[in-house]
Amino acid sequence: MVDFAVVAQWRQQHAGERKRLIQHYLERRRATSLLRGLSRAADRLLQEVWRAHDLPANTALVAVGGYGRDELYPHSDVDLLILLDDDLPVEDEARFEPLIGLLWDLGLHVGHSVRRLSECLTEAAGDITIQTNLLESRLLAGDRGLYARYRKDFEAHLDPYAFFEAKRLEQRNRHGRFADRALLLEPNLKESPGGLRDVQTAGWVSRAAGLPADFRGLARAGLMSAEEARLIGSRLTFISHLRIRIHLAANRREDRLLFEFQERLAGEMGYRAHGSHRASERLMQRYFQAAHELSLVNEFVLGCVRERLRPTNVCLPIAGHADFAVRDNRLDLVDADLYARRPSAILETFLVLQQHANLSGFTPATLRALWRARDRVDAAFRRDPGNRERFIALFRQARGLTLALRLMHRLGILGRYLPAFGRITGQMQHDLYHIHPVDEHTLMVLRNLRRMAMPEYAHELPFAHRVMSEFRHPDRLYLAALFHDIAKGRGGDHSSLGMADARRFCRAHGLGKAEADEVAWLVGQHLSLSSTAQKQDLADPEVIAEFAHQCGDLERLTALFLLTVADIRGTNPAIWNSWKDKLLRELYLASRRRLEGQAPHTDRVETRKEEALATMRLYGYSDGAEKKLWQQLDDVYFLRHEAQEIAWHTRRLLPLLGRQEIIVRARLAPIGEGVEVLVHAPDEEALFARICAFFAGMRYSILQARIHTTRDGHAMDTFLVMDEQSRVAYRDILSYIEFELTESLRKRAPLADIAPGRLPRQLKAFPLQPEAMLTAGVDANTWLLTVSAGDRPGLLYDIARLLGHHHATVRNARINTLGQRVEDVFVVSGDRLAQPDARLAIERELIAALG
Repeated sequence: MVDFAVVAQWRQQHAGERKRLIQHYLERRRATSLLRGLSRAADRLLQEVWRAHDLPANTALVAVGGYGRDELYPHSDVDLLILLDDDLPVEDEARFEPLIGLLWDLGLHVGHSVRRLSECLTEAAGDITIQTNLLESRLLAGDRGLYARYRKDFEAHLDPYAFFEAKRLEQRNRHGRFADRALLLEPNLKESPGGLRDVQTAGWVSRAAGLPADFRGLARAGLMSAEEARLIGSRLTFISHLRIRIHLAANRREDRLLFEFQERLAGEMGYRAHGSHRASERLMQRYFQAAHELSLVNEFVLGCVRERLRPTNVCLPIAGHADFAVRDNRLDLVDADLYARRPSAILETFLVLQQHANLSGFTPATLRALWRARDRVDAAFRRDPGNRERFIALFRQARGLTLALRLMHRLGILGRYLPAFGRITGQMQHDLYHIHPVDEHTLMVLRNLRRMAMPEYAHELPFAHRVMSEFRHPDRLYLAALFHDIAKGRGGDHSSLGMADARRFCRAHGLGKAEADEVAWLVGQHLSLSSTAQKQDLADPEVIAEFAHQCGDLERLTALFLLTVADIRGTNPAIWNSWKDKLLRELYLASRRRLEGQAPHTDRVETRKEEALATMRLYGYSDGAEKKLWQQLDDVYFLRHEAQEIAWHTRRLLPLLGRQEIIVRARLAPIGEGVEVLVHAPDEEALFARICAFFAGMRYSILQARIHTTRDGHAMDTFLVMDEQSRVAYRDILSYIEFELTESLRKRAPLADIAPGRLPRQLKAFPLQPEAMLTAGVDANTWLLTVSAGDRPGLLYDIARLLGHHHATVRNARINTLGQRVEDVFVVSGDRLAQPDARLAIERELIAALG
C-alpha cells in the first residue's frame, strides 16, 4: 500500500509539471513540444507508480493509442495496456486493481485494458480498434522481453491489406457520421473529414504496409514532395493548436470547436476582425482550408498504399483521348508529365471524366498530378480561349457536373480558375441561417439543381423536377448557382457585386449578351422570390403583378424558382419544409398565370368558391348551405385560402355558428407537416396574443398566421403550427389543441410572462442585433411591421403582447424562420399608429424586448 503522503506528493508534482508545460506552450506556442512534454510527464509518473508497487516480474506497462505515439493533449485519456505473460497465475491479476484506482486518484484520465499475451493476438484478430491501438505502442515499465515478444507476434499476425481495407471502411463510416457536421459551424477537430483522425489513419495504413508513418518519411519514400510534406505539416500543426486551445478553454476533453469558444480562440491565436468578418470567421476559414487539404492528402496516401499492396496492371486506352487511360474504372494518365507539357489538359481531364459514365473518378496518380499542377492555372491560363471554351463545356455536359466541380474544388483548381471563388473557400457565415461555408453551400446548390434534373431523384421534389425537365437552358442556371454567393464577405450587396462578376465572366467566356444578362439577372435577383413569398401577401394581386413584371418573362421566372428552391435546400436542411415549398410554388404559379395572361383575381374568387362547393357536396351539403357563413366573408378571404381550406372551414363552422361563441378546430396540415388550426371567436385586441401564448406554452412554432375579420365582427384566424422537436405525433394532439385553446380563450386571463426556453448556444455566442420598423401599409389605416431577431421560444408572443399593449391589432402575419433567425412581417392597425411618437415607441420597445 502506497503512503498517502507519497500519493499527495506525486499528484502535486505531476500537476505542477503540467502547469509549467502549458505555461511554456502559451508563451512559445509549440504544439509538438507540449504534446510530447505531457507524454513524458505522464511517463515519469506512471513509471514511478509502477516501481512503487510489488508487481509480478513477467508483466509490462505499455502506452497505446495517442499516448503511445507521444501525442497527449491536455485532457486526453492516457491509454494503457497492462500486458501479462500467459504463464502468470490467475490470482496475481488482482494485484493490479489498486494500481488502476491509484492512477485515477492521481488525476490521470486512464483508459486501460489488462490482457495476456495470447489474448492480445486473439482479440486483435477480430477487432480493428484493438489492432490500431496495439500498432502504436511503446514500453513504459516492466518486462522488456515480454514486450518484444508481443511486438514480434503482433506484427507477424498483421495482414497489411486486410488492415487497410478495415481502416478504409472505418473511415468511410466515420465520414458518414460526421459528413454534415464537418461543414457545420462546430466541426469536430478529431473526427470530421480532414481532422486529426484522417491524418492518423494515413499513418496507420502506411505503417502497416511497411512505409513511414509521418509525412517527411512519406516524402522520402516518394509518395509526396518535401515541399508538400512541409505544407501538410503546417496544416496539421494548426489543427493541433486548435485542439490544444479548445481543451484548455473548456477545461475538459472537448474536440468540437464550440461557438462559445470560437471568438476567444481566435483572439488567442492572433486573429482580429477585419471589415465585415469577425475574428472567429477568419479563424474558421483557416480551419476549413486546412481540413480541406488534410482530407485530400489522406486520399492521396490511402490510394498510394492500396496501389502498393494490390497493384492494378490492367490499363485500357480511351478512344479519341490518347493522353488518358482507364485503370480500375478510374481515369489515369498515360504520361505523368502531361500537365507540364500541355496545361490545357487540366480542364480536359474533367471533361473526359464527365463524358465517360463508366469512370468513377481519378486514380491516385492522376489526383496527385492535378494537385501538383494547380499552380499552372494562372492569369495566362484563364485568358486562353481554349481553356475558357473547355470550362464552359463542363456546364453543358449531360452528366458529371457535380463530381467534376467538387473534384476541381478539392484539388484547388476551381479557386484558381475563379479567384473570387478561391476567396470564399472556407468562408464561414455566422448569420444563424447558413450552416455551410460559402464554397460548400455553392456546390450544394449546384448539386440540388442537378438532382432536380435527374429522374432517379424526382421523388424528392416532384414539382420542381417537372419544371426543371421543361427548362431549356440548364447551363445558365448552373452558372448562376456558381456565382450567386461569390461576392459574399466583400462588403456591400453581394447580389449586386456578384451580378457584375457573372456578367463579366459570361461575356469573357463567349456567351451572348442575352445569355449573360440572364445569368447576371438571376444572380442579382436570387433572393427576391424567397423574400416575396415569405414576407408579402400572395393573395394581393398587386404583389403578384409587381413580381411578375420584375421577372419579365416565363423563362426567367422559372429559372429563379428553381434556383431559389436549390438555394434554400442547400442552406440549412432545418429550414426547408413543406410550408416553404408551398409558398414558393404558390408565388411561382400565380406569377406564371399573370405572365401567361390568365384570368384576373375576381374570376379566381368565383373559381375557388365553385371548387369549395364541389368538395362540400361530397360531404352531403346542398347548395346554399354555405351562405350563412360566406355572406360574412369578403374577397380577400377567398384569395388567401385554397378551395380545400375554404371547404374545411365551412364544414367545421356551419354546425356551430350561433351556438358556440368560441370555435377551435384542428387537423393535420394538408402540406404534410404540422397542424392547421382554425379559430372563430369574437374579435378583440388581445386575441392574437392569447393564441400565440397558448402555442408558446406548448413550445410549438407558428409558421403562418392568416388573420381575417368577418363582416359581423368575428375573428376567423388560421394558424399553421409545428413542433420542431417532434415530441408527440400530431394526430394525438389535435383534440388537446381544440379543447385547451378553447378554454384558454374563454377564460380571457391576463396576459402573463412565459418561462423562457433555453437560448441556442449559437445565439448566445453570436447575438443578433434585433430590428423593428413600422412603415405605411398598402391599405388605408394599416401599417407594415418588419421584425428581425434571433429566434427563441415565446418570441412571437412577446411581439403580440407588446402590440396589444399599444392597442395595435394584427391583421395579417407572415412568419419566416431562417434557422435560428426570424424575419417576420405583420400588417397591423390602430388609431395610435397614426402618431409618429407612438410608432417610434413601439419600435424602441420591440427592440428592447427582442434583445
